[in-house]
Amino acid sequence: MKAVVRQVYGPPEVLKLEDVAAPTPADDEILIRVRAASINLGDWELLTGQPRFISVLAHLFTRKQRYDFAPTSVTADKVGFSPPKAKILGTDVAGCVEAVGGNVTQFKTGDEVFGMSEGFGAFAEYVCVAETAPMVKKPAKMSFAQAAALPQASHIALQAIRDKGQVQSGQTVLINGAGGGAGTLAVQLAKLYGAEVTGVDGPTKLDMLRSIGADHVIDYTQEDFNRNGKQYDVILDMAAYRSVFKSRRSLTSSGIYLMGGGSGKATWQSAVLGPVISKFGAGRVLFLLAESRREDLTHMEALFEAGKIVPIIDRSYPLCDAGEALRRVGEKQGIGKVIVVP
Repeated sequence: MKAVVRQVYGPPEVLKLEDVAAPTPADDEILIRVRAASINLGDWELLTGQPRFISVLAHLFTRKQRYDFAPTSVTADKVGFSPPKAKILGTDVAGCVEAVGGNVTQFKTGDEVFGMSEGFGAFAEYVCVAETAPMVKKPAKMSFAQAAALPQASHIALQAIRDKGQVQSGQTVLINGAGGGAGTLAVQLAKLYGAEVTGVDGPTKLDMLRSIGADHVIDYTQEDFNRNGKQYDVILDMAAYRSVFKSRRSLTSSGIYLMGGGSGKATWQSAVLGPVISKFGAGRVLFLLAESRREDLTHMEALFEAGKIVPIIDRSYPLCDAGEALRRVGEKQGIGKVIVVP
């Protein structure tokens, strides 16, 4: 099979389109013929090795992939590990079940499915996924690209807006980084729950945000939402590159700030200092660590079928151009989700 392989951390130029033997499913796995995969910011971070702590965690907790890779003479890379365990990146996948392991009961050959490959490997023609992974059957009217756009973004948006933020009718919600995959779903969910929604992103994404229901939009290149004097019941920050202390000032007295993505400094502040500073003054600061849950995908699938949410697709790239697709995501140019098609 064709797969996009890297041996070291680095820029997109370290990626190579290679011939790799297709994996064979274990007894508790299904083999998926990939029809579409989407790119998450985490894929870019694992490609480049930045921020460093992401790569350290990935090295510690990622299983070695079961592929017959070509030998490498690499002995060290920029973050001190050689080689990265995840040589084929990509978690969000949609495709057709090609084969099933002997103990699999929930899926059969020919099923159209979408979900997450928790061991990466989606940037290839085939990938093996555990039967217990967050994976569900794809509805007929959902395209493979739309299905691939949903998994990780759905977990983040749903758990932020419904579970952690507990958004209700009449509340005010601000979403920073609203033009990305999770942000666009969060805007639609917050509107579905009856909130007044403000979307913050770059100038090329504002019209799209209005089209999916945002009541107000802010061009972050022209205005800092922390300085406009307005306060919000819930802030979902998918692009936290400022101090969380500043963002906290934009909360109402009972408001909730959710950090879903951003710099290492902001991550540290929200995860470590958030519980402490939330005990003093107004508003709570929470670090959003979304879980991968099959029931979330089932819920979002139902909302899609009811016409209440739609994944926003930026553009699709062939597998041979996966590096450019990753660069587009890493440089924050994508509007919604960027898709890779084998």
